[in-house]
Amino acid sequence: MMKRLTLRVQLVATAALALQACGSLTPSAPATRAPLPAAWQAAAPSTEARLRVEAGWWRAFGDPVLDELVAQALAHNIDLRSAAARVAEVRALTDAQQAAGLPTLDFGTAAQRSRSVSAATGKPYVANVLQPQFQASYEVDLWGRVAALDRAAEAGLQASLDAQDTAALGVAATMASAYIGLRALDARIAVARDTLASREAALKLARSRQQSGYTSALETQQSEAEYRATAAVVPQLTLLLRRQEHAISLLTGAAPGPVPRGLALTALTMAALPDVGLPSELLRRRPDIAGAEAQVAATDAQLAAARAQLLPSLKLSASLGSISSTALTGDPFQLWSLGGSILAPIFEGGRLRAGVRASDARREQALASYEKTVLTAFGEVEDQLAAVDELARQAVEVEAQRAALQETLRVASNRYREGYASHLDELDAQRNLFSAQQAVLQLRADQLSARVALSRALGGGWQAGTQEAAR
Repeated sequence: MMKRLTLRVQLVATAALALQACGSLTPSAPATRAPLPAAWQAAAPSTEARLRVEAGWWRAFGDPVLDELVAQALAHNIDLRSAAARVAEVRALTDAQQAAGLPTLDFGTAAQRSRSVSAATGKPYVANVLQPQFQASYEVDLWGRVAALDRAAEAGLQASLDAQDTAALGVAATMASAYIGLRALDARIAVARDTLASREAALKLARSRQQSGYTSALETQQSEAEYRATAAVVPQLTLLLRRQEHAISLLTGAAPGPVPRGLALTALTMAALPDVGLPSELLRRRPDIAGAEAQVAATDAQLAAARAQLLPSLKLSASLGSISSTALTGDPFQLWSLGGSILAPIFEGGRLRAGVRASDARREQALASYEKTVLTAFGEVEDQLAAVDELARQAVEVEAQRAALQETLRVASNRYREGYASHLDELDAQRNLFSAQQAVLQLRADQLSARVALSRALGGGWQAGTQEAAR
């Protein structure tokens, strides 16, 4: 009687502890500590048309060759292949975790052959025993531990899908920027070669005038120095061009080789500025933010599963089998069993509670990473909005400078031919014009690249729930 009373008291105490702990299984909802800005600091020019960032945003540049290169990169990029393999791995692990919540059914068999001697008759007996058996087991998810692990696995799968989309968006943006840089180098090399041809003609003229006695050797040496300086620029830009081609080939998963060209740099359409919307909308427009949020959800579920391990577990089991033996007469024995077991942790040396603390710390890490991702995203959008605005202003000034230097060269050349100015004035004008022409082309490339970076910062047309939107 005393034993039964003691057992009932233990069961009641265990149930009370379970109910007390059950209230703390679900962690609080994740919330970022970083305040969201109400509006963007850098405002895009209001005179331009606004477009929503859509999938395939790079097509707005109007170059079919660029479209094809981006398509090849999205199809064959090595980093994207690795990201797809990681998604496949996480999907398999998710399936394995979901299978853990289902009953298990095993089949086993045992065979035995033995020889014994009868003490009464002294005759040996040989016995063959065969014992096939089916076994089933199932853990009753009383406190939601298995369900929490399922949620953690699903959130991890979502995070890996978002990471794949982030990688695809990065590859598309990198390819667009690399192609723009390639066409900028083509244009700069063309200007350098035209300038080199002009200075070669000027050098021939200076030598001819020196031989005729109209000028001194100083002007000839000055002309040759400017010619050599321009000639040195061409291989320098050509080396950068080769490296750019190799980088583009690597993005497409191909060996280094020539890259096809489409429109010239100045013919690429300056895409209309996208509608940036409110800062709060950015949280649903970028796959990296969605992935960080999924990681927080995964750590939430893992924390709940770790807390559930502090509670008793209930497992059900059943078996069905038979025993047949040549040493016995009659039909084989039929065996079956049904049972259950309750396992309540009493003393684990602090292992389970340490696991809870570790899960809680991982959740804090995921939350901090989420906050950093959000703040980084805000900073990138602000940077690119400011870049678009300031580069547009700079382009106006640089183009005006180029036009002024073009006129300066014309006047200096006329004054030199008429004998009112030295050859050095003409050389200075040529040098300054060449630098301005290079600056105009590079600034054009920077403006186009800023549009690419802004589209990437805004999520590139990705929408939550659409895993292939980045393509």
